[in-house]
Amino acid sequence: MKNYQFLNPIILPNGVQIKNRVVLAPMTEQMAFQDGTVSLEEINYMQQRAGGVGLLITPVAYINKEGKGFEGQLGVDDDHKIAGLSKLAFAIKSRGAKAILQIFSAGRMTNSHITRGLKPVSASAIAAPRNGAECPRELSQDEVVNTIKDFAEATRRAIAAGFDGIELHGANTYLLQQFVSPHSNRRTDQWGGSLEKRLFFPMTVINEVLKVKEKFATPEFIVGYRLSPEEMEEPGISLDDTKYFIDKLQQTDIDYIHVSMGNVWRTSMRDQSDSVPIIKQLRKVSSKKPLIAVGSIRTPEQAEDVMNSEIDFIALGHQLIIEPNWVEKVASGQEDSIRYQLHAADLDDLGVKPPFLEFIRDMPGFDILGLDYADNREIVKVTYL
Repeated sequence: MKNYQFLNPIILPNGVQIKNRVVLAPMTEQMAFQDGTVSLEEINYMQQRAGGVGLLITPVAYINKEGKGFEGQLGVDDDHKIAGLSKLAFAIKSRGAKAILQIFSAGRMTNSHITRGLKPVSASAIAAPRNGAECPRELSQDEVVNTIKDFAEATRRAIAAGFDGIELHGANTYLLQQFVSPHSNRRTDQWGGSLEKRLFFPMTVINEVLKVKEKFATPEFIVGYRLSPEEMEEPGISLDDTKYFIDKLQQTDIDYIHVSMGNVWRTSMRDQSDSVPIIKQLRKVSSKKPLIAVGSIRTPEQAEDVMNSEIDFIALGHQLIIEPNWVEKVASGQEDSIRYQLHAADLDDLGVKPPFLEFIRDMPGFDILGLDYADNREIVKVTYL
């Protein structure tokens, strides 16, 4: 058995030891009930993948009704959901992983059908540059404050449900990012304008979440933040903006920063002359906070390459759909038995059920081949871009 660095424990800034450096990335699986309560299928799916990883980050849960982003999504918007979330947290922790509940508001990245008639909201009334995007309603000053309170209340519910921590989803163009972005935030009050003012919303959310932690949880409760390093929109978030944000995060009491990218070694999209991988640049900026890197990591060798760049955690997404026991097989020297293809015959055993199956068929990186005539079984083959 090889001595992989990613199998070594790590201690977070709050003093909590994580048993290894492998994270289950938060992935939409659309298994929750229509009202956002957790289903047994969802619990079983995550419990199956909680045995090897050090951190398990759940699919994102919405903090209020306007913030729901898609059907089958978890909710953490009212106290009635605490009971179901408690079952999910217990199932994850029973296998040895730290259970992290990811929370967000979709902001303008939803529509009034998903929100059951509520108009999407955002920093400003600017539609996302996507086909068919609905123009959101600009949040009033009072509504901005109430949304911050909703993030705080969601954190309180996560604590009450027994989660080990929460992750603020400030990536993938959702509401927290919409306040940072000069494309979606055209405000002229204290919540918009300069980069410093655009960062005021996520920084205030972080501060309020940390106050809730201090009041209701122990110091061991984990608070993470996920961000996307760049936007393609003009104007949009630049890598320099993100470096500035990450530098500010060093002064907070969050425990890690999760960098959302489709490829871990991606270089700048906005500056084609910059050939240094973004994750390496951010590593230099984040001197105090551990980084989670994600994107097209399949094999133990690829994971170790990330470790060799002094990144603290590697997150596996698609690969843990296919192989829930990836970490266990690596740790026991059974790397040759790791699955890299998702066979239709294995879907039930892997807990991949509709509508999750239909969803992953449209994911970038999944290529449906149809029938494999060699063994007459339909397979879903994964191609990593």
